[in-house]
Amino acid sequence: MSTPGGDDVPWLTTDERRAWMALTTMIMTLPGAIDAQLKRDSGINFFEYSILVMLDRSPGRAVQMSVLALYAGGSPSRLSHAVSRLERHGWVGRRHGENRCVEAVLTDAGAAALVAAAPGHVREARRLVVDAVDPAQIGTLEHLCRQIVQAAAPETGARLEENLAKGDGAPPDTPC
Repeated sequence: MSTPGGDDVPWLTTDERRAWMALTTMIMTLPGAIDAQLKRDSGINFFEYSILVMLDRSPGRAVQMSVLALYAGGSPSRLSHAVSRLERHGWVGRRHGENRCVEAVLTDAGAAALVAAAPGHVREARRLVVDAVDPAQIGTLEHLCRQIVQAAAPETGARLEENLAKGDGAPPDTPC
């Protein structure tokens, strides 16, 4: 392969390129598989499911929209559209919170929808990821994912660390 840009580029070794190809292929295929299950079984996509989970795990089941966009990994516009869809179902509402910021609030109907969607989602997460790796590799998988998130998006990595710290000791049937 020619080396555009000169010899100072740290080209990937064969092993590194194979790992990169495997990772990017996983990144491209896993979200579609998760979305398909949630849409088929619950009528929502993974982004919407993630919003419901984040609201459910937050004090008062409410989160400022700007913070929720960061947590969910979506733009404010994408979040606003998703929250509007969830509002039409009666699962989320909006209110003015502290400092006149708009908050999304999980309704009782939204909590019930999350409880109904969680078993299928957890079964799919288990099928696609947990059962696909050796049990001894789960800790390594977590460690690698945390490192990659931290490198790609440090602020999101910090939020992940906070949420993982809060989630320790959560009952096993807590929706993921």
